[in-house]
Amino acid sequence: MNAGRKPVHLAVYDTFADWETGHATAHLARAGYPIRTVGPTTDPVTSIGGLRVQPDLALADLRPEDSSLLILPGADLWDAGEDLAPFARTARAFLAAGIPVAAICGATAGLAREGLLDDRGHTSAVCFYLAVTGYQGGDRYVEADAITDRGLITAGPTEPVAFAREILRLLGVYEGEVLDAWYRLFHDSDAEAFAVLEAAGAQ
Repeated sequence: MNAGRKPVHLAVYDTFADWETGHATAHLARAGYPIRTVGPTTDPVTSIGGLRVQPDLALADLRPEDSSLLILPGADLWDAGEDLAPFARTARAFLAAGIPVAAICGATAGLAREGLLDDRGHTSAVCFYLAVTGYQGGDRYVEADAITDRGLITAGPTEPVAFAREILRLLGVYEGEVLDAWYRLFHDSDAEAFAVLEAAGAQ
């Protein structure tokens, strides 16, 4: 573990989809990345699953240079108005500073509205979900479980394990056959993959 690693920031807001980021944050924490939650303010928020979370810091206090990665989970609020638009603007600032961003489910629509998917390969739930945002990146949509392009990871709501795979790859937590084994174990329940992880000290 590297105690000097900058934190990974997990955005939390009312109705955030708590099942979409657990694989990523658990394995990042095991690899030595502090996980810090960032909310609209430091007031508690409640996930879709009813989990009450007290954010570690407010979005206004988050600086790209203090972070290794910003993770944006889906939420009903992404499609219910402009409440979460500040998180998309923060994602723009992160990418401009060379700090990666990972967005899943409804957060991909928020980034589409912000114009961040216009010139990057990306995916989401389905292509027409993003098309209704009016964005200009439809020709860059990829039918894939998750994709990384120039520091931006995107995934659909049914792919939390693939989403985590891209995050773990991007930050160099696992690579090559170890990353493949990790994915096969958690996505496919492939028992043989566990031996690869155990041999690498990565289970």
